[in-house]
Amino acid sequence: MRGLLGRGVALLAVVLVIGLLPWLTSNDPALTILHARYADRPPTPETLAAIRAETGLDGGPSHVLGGWLGALPHGDFGTSWVSGAPVGPDVSAALGVSLTLMGCSLLVAVVLAGLLCLRTLRLGARRRIVRTRAGVVGAVPAALPEFLIAAVLATVFAVQLRWFPAVGWGTFGDVVLPAVAMGVPAGALLGRLVDDALPAAFAEPWAKAAVAGGIPGRRVARHALRRSLPGVLPQFGFVVVGLTGGAVAVETLFAIPGLGGTALGAALAQDLPVLQASVLVLLVVGVLAGLAVRGIGRVLVGPAVRDGALPALVRPRLDAGRAVRWAAVLLTVVFVGTVVAGLLRDPYGIDVAARLSGPTGAHPLGTDSLGRDTLARLGHGAGRTVLAALAVTVVTLVVGVLVGMLPARAGADGFTEMVNALPAIVTGLVVAGIAGPGAGASALAVAVVAWAPLAAHTRALYVLERAAPHVAVAESLGAGRAWVLRRHVLPGVLPPVLRHAVLRIPAIALALASLGFLGLGAAPPAPEWGRMLAENMPYAERAPWSVLAPAGALVLLGVLAVLWGAVGGTGQPVRRRGQAEAEISTPTEISTPVDKFAEPALEKVRA
Repeated sequence: MRGLLGRGVALLAVVLVIGLLPWLTSNDPALTILHARYADRPPTPETLAAIRAETGLDGGPSHVLGGWLGALPHGDFGTSWVSGAPVGPDVSAALGVSLTLMGCSLLVAVVLAGLLCLRTLRLGARRRIVRTRAGVVGAVPAALPEFLIAAVLATVFAVQLRWFPAVGWGTFGDVVLPAVAMGVPAGALLGRLVDDALPAAFAEPWAKAAVAGGIPGRRVARHALRRSLPGVLPQFGFVVVGLTGGAVAVETLFAIPGLGGTALGAALAQDLPVLQASVLVLLVVGVLAGLAVRGIGRVLVGPAVRDGALPALVRPRLDAGRAVRWAAVLLTVVFVGTVVAGLLRDPYGIDVAARLSGPTGAHPLGTDSLGRDTLARLGHGAGRTVLAALAVTVVTLVVGVLVGMLPARAGADGFTEMVNALPAIVTGLVVAGIAGPGAGASALAVAVVAWAPLAAHTRALYVLERAAPHVAVAESLGAGRAWVLRRHVLPGVLPPVLRHAVLRIPAIALALASLGFLGLGAAPPAPEWGRMLAENMPYAERAPWSVLAPAGALVLLGVLAVLWGAVGGTGQPVRRRGQAEAEISTPTEISTPVDKFAEPALEKVRA
């Protein structure tokens, strides 16, 4: 009951903040509404005053919000300030479209995640995991922008091959391309997280006993998957919400009348009733997804969490492999060398005669639509995109860990679900409207919502670690909360969350690029990878190098994050050179370390 109350308070707070948007921005909302209604009508004082009186803006925020909240219990979402039509039917239709697209995209994501985990499941069931490869394989699709995947799919399969419609909504063919474009990055992320958790489940004593006892490998793999899912299950709920309202660029490209595009259009036009209704529906979807995930998690774990009888999952030491280490070093040299070479060039110089020219000696990566050197803009944009992504990642990691370990009575779970339900682009519009467009505003907008997945991951692992028997033993022997947290809980929580944060560096860079793609990042002509994609996307078929350069840099950033995460997260190899395969570390090597408080009690148990 307390959790539902906290979620209700958080939902109301977010809706109220959205409702204050016209009074928080520096622009006159009446002027924005006038331009959205009549593009050519002059903004006379009389016209603006009439719009304020019609919309209730002259009565202040209490009048507007009070009227909207008073009609809400009756199912009345108000009337659009731009079109004059009732908001309810339009938002309901958009929700139906988004839910359909989300279901198809989620199916693609789950299938891809399963394929990425298939090798680990197969080898783990035979006790022969040496290293996991899903992270490296999944880094490429996870780092690709959704709008870039959508543009490539539309160009190849809709325009050239004519297998699917290029735009529109209403038939099964209209769903395929956008569902693939949205599902591939989400599936790569989910597959990487599940694959990262599986070795710890296969390293538990029960798995070794099951294999030695002749239990079929499929059954062992199924139980290991069930054992691994509770720690990463909240991410599935976040993906559901993200696919429902966060695919604004994909919906815009394929002309899909979804909820994300509806919210974006309402935010741009300052159509407050439509924006509030869209955000409210997304928040409700977020709450329902969070409750469903919690219910599924309780079913998977059973009463073990309540009884404090759930052994902690400890990831075994896996060998990254010499090839992975050399690949990480080589790609880092390529990345740094490309950036340095670009920094030595002028990113603002214009060569009109070389517009959209291909790679040459003078322009190794070609030029853009204005004749500017692509290599120079790529190098100078790395500082804005990569450094901003790293800074946002550090901030979100700290905030996510702190929020995730708050007591349940603090109501942080409901607040996390509310924040995650907000589309990053809509948040970016709110922050940009208050602070103005710019690199700092886009970074702040991403940081406001990017901590939520890390907080949910931390919370899920924290609950599981607190349920471990050795924690109960340590507390019964007088160990303090700080000692238990430092010696027993954090060692099992921080490494997976840290790897998750590293995995999200390219995702954060993509979010920054998406805001730059919509013109909410650094102001032109500043070089920024998202702005480079936005400026050159119309010329992708004629000059593909102008788009491939920033897209390839984003992909390379994602691959580097995964490679260095794999290298840095490994210890001593678990197999000797020359052996074809080796088993996971023994239970003694992977058992949870105990301290001076727990050791005496465990010795008595052994005796």
